[in-house]
Amino acid sequence: MTFYLFKNTVLFPIIIGIVLMISCGSKAKNNDEVKEICHKVKKDSLIIVGANQTESYLPLLKNKSIGIVANQTSVIFKNRVSSSYSDTNISQNLIFIHLVDSLLTLNINIKKVFSPEHGFRGTADAGEKVKDGIDSKTNLPIVSLYGSNRKPTPSQLEDLDVVIFDIQDVGVRFYTYISTLHYIMEACAEANIPVLIFDRPNPNGHYIDGPTLEIENKSFLGMHPIPLVHGMTIGEYAQMINGEKWLNNGIQCKLTIIPVENYNHFLTYSLPIRPSPNLPNDQSIKLYPSLGLFEGTNINAGRGTEFQFQRYGAPFLDSTIFNFTYTPIENFGAKQPKHKNELCYGEDLSNDNLNGEVSLKWVMKAYQHANDKSQVFNTGNFTKHAGTDKLQKQIEAGLSETEIKASWEADLNVFKAIRKKYLIYP
Repeated sequence: MTFYLFKNTVLFPIIIGIVLMISCGSKAKNNDEVKEICHKVKKDSLIIVGANQTESYLPLLKNKSIGIVANQTSVIFKNRVSSSYSDTNISQNLIFIHLVDSLLTLNINIKKVFSPEHGFRGTADAGEKVKDGIDSKTNLPIVSLYGSNRKPTPSQLEDLDVVIFDIQDVGVRFYTYISTLHYIMEACAEANIPVLIFDRPNPNGHYIDGPTLEIENKSFLGMHPIPLVHGMTIGEYAQMINGEKWLNNGIQCKLTIIPVENYNHFLTYSLPIRPSPNLPNDQSIKLYPSLGLFEGTNINAGRGTEFQFQRYGAPFLDSTIFNFTYTPIENFGAKQPKHKNELCYGEDLSNDNLNGEVSLKWVMKAYQHANDKSQVFNTGNFTKHAGTDKLQKQIEAGLSETEIKASWEADLNVFKAIRKKYLIYP
């Protein structure tokens, strides 16, 4: 069973930048409908994340032994003028207090931290193994869920009464935090340990698009038959995992969700902290569903630059077509980027205005104008990212983007009907 806890009294209401969907200013057949959407967006401009609602969840943690699945995004927001904390300030008006630090201050008995891909402090490369260790600030043991095991073992859970999951997601299937969520829920269900989810907005939560994963292509980059962009928060997605009985043997996890207040799916959300090393800003997060497909190819998607997922390129792309160049180098979050120290020809998309859809035009253009097409899909990893082997075949066969997207429609409609059952927010 899933429980929702709403409270009107919280720490400090946070005004986070809310971006209107393009539909608010775009052409539409039904202007009244567009006006209503815009009204909702303007009205619901105060976002209060689950972690900030301490009065809702502290009673659930009292006298309990707690494990936390967390990373650098697991924070409580406080107004600078009202706070006595001195943690890193990334916004002029806000201070971010890590959830672990906050709960320890409140004498909550935290036993250990479980860290996902990129680690507890969010500094490891994509795909880089994360080791177990001790957090230097709190002396808490850190159990990696992106190292020797991705599912907690019974011994790692045996001393816990409750597990908290609080990680900022970006709503894309191959972003691995939802796979970590699956394994946490499964292990806790098997151990009869409840999971408490502190929900956060989905910055790509206002649309659903992309190919749906075929279960034979299941991997840690995609475990469930969902589209590339699913349009759900972590809390909503957890309900779907339970409700669709995707856990081992159809077991269900006892969930308690602390929802986001004043949030709806007509809103997009500007993240105050980068959710992983190579998603540095709103533009990268917006383009990630489309440019993330390059991760399954031999084409660089901006790793090794300061414009990750805002450009793409490779040495073998036609320099007469692609006049933008850059050279990936080792940097924060990319020790070995594709084509390291090689001049790449490609496109700069840092000012592109794509919003509310998955675009194939860049992957298709790169393939069409590669000097050696055999180099594009030679990693053997594209199907895992796409979730289907059909997409590569469609691109290689020269189908148009319109034709390819039309092939997604039936699966998207099925998913949208299923999704409705698990939504917390309008």
